[in-house]
Amino acid sequence: MASLNVGNLGEYLREQRRNAQLSLRQLADAAGVSNPYLSQIERGLRKPSAEVLQQVAKALRISAETLYVRAGILDETEREELETRAAILADPSINERQKQVLLQIYDSFRKENAAEAAAADAGTDAVERPTT
Repeated sequence: MASLNVGNLGEYLREQRRNAQLSLRQLADAAGVSNPYLSQIERGLRKPSAEVLQQVAKALRISAETLYVRAGILDETEREELETRAAILADPSINERQKQVLLQIYDSFRKENAAEAAAADAGTDAVERPTT
């Protein structure tokens, strides 16, 4: 897990709020947080919880995972995996059984690729290490 980067998060939140044409007070009301608290988050003075980030993301109509990545709570690959899973689960054109099978296949491919990457790294390490 990366360290919290609240300054970058605050700048990003301010930019998203302005793009949504919301005042600080409007966003605070919509997210259910206090105006001063949201202001402190935007200025990089506070470290919001995942729950607060989720509320703010919902109010801004953006991905909570994106805010988690910006805050250092989640790394980029975890976000991509969560978004893929969410897209599969949200697809109305396939039934629940099909969704579960698709997620199992997705998991098996990820595990297979991780194992191959680990094996390749192990092979590279073995070549790079001099024997004594």
